[in-house]
Amino acid sequence: MALELKQSLRLSQQLVMTPQLQQAIKLLQLNRMELAELINQELVENPVLEESTDEGTAIEGVPAQQEDVAGEGDPEAEQRRDEEVQTRPQERQEELIAAAPQDQDTNWENYIEEFNSTSSSLPSMREVNEELPSFESVLSKTTTLEDHLMWQLSMTTLNESERRLGELIVGNLSDDGYLIATLEDIAHEAAIELEDAEEILKMIQNFDPVGVASRTLQECLLIQTQFMKPRQPMVEQMIRDHLPLLERKNYQGIAKAMNVSLEQVIASTKLILELEPKPGRSFHSSDTQYITPDIYVYRVGDEFVIMLNEDGMPKLRISPYYKNILAGQKSASNKITKEYVQDKLRSAMWLIRSIHNRQKTIYKVTEAIVSRQKDFFLKGVQHLKPMILKDVANDIGMHESTISRVTTNKFVHTPVGIFELKYFFNSSISSADGTDSLASEAVKEKIKHLVSKEDAKSPLSDQKIVELLKSENIDIARRTVAKYREMLGILSSGKRKKVF
Repeated sequence: MALELKQSLRLSQQLVMTPQLQQAIKLLQLNRMELAELINQELVENPVLEESTDEGTAIEGVPAQQEDVAGEGDPEAEQRRDEEVQTRPQERQEELIAAAPQDQDTNWENYIEEFNSTSSSLPSMREVNEELPSFESVLSKTTTLEDHLMWQLSMTTLNESERRLGELIVGNLSDDGYLIATLEDIAHEAAIELEDAEEILKMIQNFDPVGVASRTLQECLLIQTQFMKPRQPMVEQMIRDHLPLLERKNYQGIAKAMNVSLEQVIASTKLILELEPKPGRSFHSSDTQYITPDIYVYRVGDEFVIMLNEDGMPKLRISPYYKNILAGQKSASNKITKEYVQDKLRSAMWLIRSIHNRQKTIYKVTEAIVSRQKDFFLKGVQHLKPMILKDVANDIGMHESTISRVTTNKFVHTPVGIFELKYFFNSSISSADGTDSLASEAVKEKIKHLVSKEDAKSPLSDQKIVELLKSENIDIARRTVAKYREMLGILSSGKRKKVF
């Protein structure tokens, strides 16, 4: 077959996403803090944009973007503010004197007089800093598990190759303090015999916290039992030979296998419960993750009011300076300048318009959610109704993908708590008589409530939970209960059982 080159014409249609459309889609997915960061970046990159100092008004939760320069304030109001500022320090002094404990030796009147001894009514920065501790004295650094072990390793008398092996062991520990790499690979990396590597590993396992660098839970617990005073042979035997039965809380089986009484098994189990299964737990960095709601829903009488969180959000406007430049550039010599300003102006206008559309869309979606989930906002989670993206999309006349982008990574503050917008979209569970349906999140809440009220010595099995839910007109399979229980982080009935 011969190859040849030829030209041909073909007409076709295809969708092309313009940069403006891509930007609008990106803005929909951003939460409040990410949007504020993007706006601040645009303020730096686009000279046509500037932050307005006006207090914008809100129409249906959407802030108005002002383009006019703020007018000057009322002179009489400014004079009243100045008088208020001048009298405020004296009022503050009286409050401090009245609130100070009378039994202390501190003379607050002299202190305040010395503090305000300068000609200005406010203290200087140097005077304030004299009363504060140094910046270095208030800094703190959390000690990590790796730092703690490396410090102990530095106190040993190991040679260079052995110390290298110890560093590799410490560097291959999980957050819980377990060795996640094989000792063979670590010994090969450090060029040390496996027998010598075992000795160094045992030495590290005796470091503080005891049991660190263990390879299994059994090894970790057995190392800790070696430090019990006096030694507990029965505890060691239970961990070494009957750990699976201990995990299932089959104390009768352990007593029968060890030929001892049930009381002895329970006494040894109490000692085992005092051991630490995760040696690195105390070194975990538990940084608090704060959530800033994007929307607030308030109850006013019998109605719900929706407000978008605009606190700290920069309000944009077009710079009048660049408007004047654009109007004054008429000669051909300034064509490049005019094109540059026009390009930045179009970009700024599109950004402002996209932010407006984003805020309006979020407001509409939240309004539709509140309309459909009114019982939830009035009574709580157990009254959550099943709802899917298509329901809200049909209510506001948008596509499901748009609703999905709007509800991603955005939180709403409600009278019953703070929830992600995605939380309100869940599948339905049919009632036993088929007349009604319930949201899956509401069913999870019922399961959680049933488990919290159960008898610890006789916990509810999954089948028993199915029967209790059926008595409340909720038809659900046992495997579904097991799945929801695992999603809620609830153990099985055998592991929840408490004998003592």
